[in-house]
Amino acid sequence: MVTMIIALMIVGAIAGVLAGLFGVGGGMVLVPAFFYAFTTLGYPHENLMQICLATSLATIVVTSVRSLTSHNKHGGVDWNVLKTWAPGIMVGAIVSVMFAAQLKSVTLQWIFGCLGMFIGLYMAFGKTDWRVADTMPTGIRRAIYSPLVGFFSVLMGIGGGSLGVPTMTLHGMPIHRAVATSSGFGLLIAVPSVLGFFFVGLDPINRPPLTVGAVNLAAFALIVSMTFVTTPFGVALAHKMDAKRLKRYFAIFLVFVALNMLRKAMGY
Repeated sequence: MVTMIIALMIVGAIAGVLAGLFGVGGGMVLVPAFFYAFTTLGYPHENLMQICLATSLATIVVTSVRSLTSHNKHGGVDWNVLKTWAPGIMVGAIVSVMFAAQLKSVTLQWIFGCLGMFIGLYMAFGKTDWRVADTMPTGIRRAIYSPLVGFFSVLMGIGGGSLGVPTMTLHGMPIHRAVATSSGFGLLIAVPSVLGFFFVGLDPINRPPLTVGAVNLAAFALIVSMTFVTTPFGVALAHKMDAKRLKRYFAIFLVFVALNMLRKAMGY
């Protein structure tokens, strides 16, 4: 238990710095960090990714509330988009929990690695002026897109930023408004999925201590505590760096993380 606490404190400290530096809610950092930490501590791989995804999403509940409150004070949140997209996102998140609970850990590693590569490459080569439409999808298109955002976000243990921001900017929403609104996406994704993961039945022998369903409460508490302390250091560092260079660094980091997860999935 002591070893696990120390390992998770280190993970939380690093995740906080990276979250502040790159502006990520944590999932893209925490899922692989949890995986490597629990693997190093000797916990079997069979259901490990479910625990990593669920615990990452639990931390996103907290970070999304903080982010959404902050953005709303500055009037940046598009509440109409949040309200109209909420049902689809939540349905997609719930379905994704049921789907993820049936998959092998290695399958979830492949999904995380492939989607992480896609997001990393988009960040590296995508342009802010790319458009597929001038307005946000409505009607049948919204009914298709919104569940997909929730579904794939849960499979990666991430909030609304990595998939929600590109979706909104490609449909004409200004980047700052998209970032603000995506914090609400994160809450819509995380709350129902975490509630669902609490009821996922995993073999207690294969779970780290203090795990309820697939959510590790020790990791959740330690990560949230440490990120409160270390995120400001990442933010301060980010303000000293060029924004384009910072985005490039994050894209490289994300591709590296995705490739490493794919390497693990292949058994190397």
